Amino acid sequence: MADLFANEPTPPLAEALRPRVLDEVIGQSHLLGEGKPLKLAFLSGKPHSMILWGPPGVGKTTLARLTAKAFACEFIALSAVFSGVKDIRGAMEQAEQNLAQGKHTILFVDEIHRFNKSQQDALLPYAESGLVTFIGATTENPSFEVNSALLSRAQVYVLKSLTDDELKQLFARACEKVLGHLEFDAAAVETLIGYADGDARRLLNLLEQCNTAAGAAKVSHIDAAFIQNALSLNARRFDKGGDNFYDQISALHKSVRGSNPDAALYWLCRMLDGGADPRYLARRIVRMAWEDIALADPRAMQIANDAAATYERLGSPEGELALGQAVIYLAVAAKSNAGYKAYNEARAFVKQDKSREVPVHLRNAPTKLMKELGYGHDYRYAHDEPNAYAAGETYFPDGIEEPGWYQPAPRGLEIKIGEKLALLKKWDEEAGDK
Repeated sequence: MADLFANEPTPPLAEALRPRVLDEVIGQSHLLGEGKPLKLAFLSGKPHSMILWGPPGVGKTTLARLTAKAFACEFIALSAVFSGVKDIRGAMEQAEQNLAQGKHTILFVDEIHRFNKSQQDALLPYAESGLVTFIGATTENPSFEVNSALLSRAQVYVLKSLTDDELKQLFARACEKVLGHLEFDAAAVETLIGYADGDARRLLNLLEQCNTAAGAAKVSHIDAAFIQNALSLNARRFDKGGDNFYDQISALHKSVRGSNPDAALYWLCRMLDGGADPRYLARRIVRMAWEDIALADPRAMQIANDAAATYERLGSPEGELALGQAVIYLAVAAKSNAGYKAYNEARAFVKQDKSREVPVHLRNAPTKLMKELGYGHDYRYAHDEPNAYAAGETYFPDGIEEPGWYQPAPRGLEIKIGEKLALLKKWDEEAGDK
C-alpha cells in the first residue's frame, strides 16, 4: 500500500511549463522588454506593491512568483475567492515570522476584485508598514474594483492577451519539452491557437487534452479533424460580468453609432458566440435605436422592438437573425441624438430648479369651484385656431423662457421636424408683433 502513495501526481502541463526565470516568460514585451516598466522594476533591486490587471492565462501568477524569486522573498499566496480577513491575519503572522528570520514577504492575492471593502482595508496597514510587499491580480478594471486607498499604494501594470505568434512559441516549447511524441499538422496548430484565444493556460490545457485523447486513440499524428472530434472546444473568451463584456457592448454600440454595419455584425456575433444573453443584447439594441437614431428614423425603434419580440418567439438560433438584421438597419439609419440630449438637459434643469406652479390657463377645470377660481380660463384650444396652432401661446410656468432644448438634427425625418418647428416659431413671432 505504501507504494500507492509514493508516486507524486504528474503536474498539469501549465504548471510543468511555468517559467522559472524572467527570460522564459512569453508575451508582455511592453512590460518586460529592455527599458520597459517591469524589467526596470526587476533590475531596481527593490520590490514594490503592484496590481497585475489582465485577462486569464497571460502570466499574472507567474510574474508574482518570479518577483518573489528575483528578490529572494518568501511568497504567500491567497485566493480572494476562498480567503477572508482571518486568512489575511494568518498570512501577516507568517510574514512577521519570516521577518524575524531576516526574510521579506511578498503577499500575492489572486482575484483581488473578489475581496470586499473591509477585506481590502485589512490589507492596508500591512502594505503601509512595509511588513509585506503586496501584489494583486485581477481580470477586472481596478479603478472600479479596488479601493482607492489600496490602489494609490500600488503600481498598476496592464497585461495583454498573447498574440498568435506568442502562442506558437509556447506551443513549440510544449512540444519540445513534453509532447515530442506527437506530430501536429499546420491546420491543427491553427485550430488550437484559434481556440486558445490569447490565453496561454487554455492552450496548454488543450494540448493536454490532445495528449490524453491521442493516447486513448493510439495515434501520434494530430490533424484539425481529430481536434474537432476529440476535444471539448469552448467558445471564445467572454466574461459575462466583467470588462470584456462591457468593452464588447461598447464596441457594438459605437459601431452602430458610427454607421458601420459590418463591424456592428462582427461584435454582435462575437458576443453571441461567447455566450452573451441574446435578450440582453436585444434590450441594448432597443436602447441604441432611441439614443442614436430616434426621431431621425422612427422605424428604427419599431424594427428594434420587433427584433426583440421575434427572438422571444423563436429563441436561438433562429431569433438571432432578427437581432442581426436590426443591428444592420440601425447602423445604416440616419443618426440623431437630439432627442437624447434634449431629454437629459430637461432632466438636469428640473432637478436643480424650484417647484413652479402650473399656469392657471393650463389647469383642468372639472368642477364649478375650479372654474370660478379661473382654472382653464383663457386657454386656447389649438384645434380651433388657424393651422391648429395657438400662435404666441406659452406652456411653461411663469419665469421660464423657451429653453430650446430640442434642436432637430439635419438628417432623416428630423429635417422635416426642424422645418415644422421653424414655421411654428415664425407664427409665434408674428403673433407677438400684433
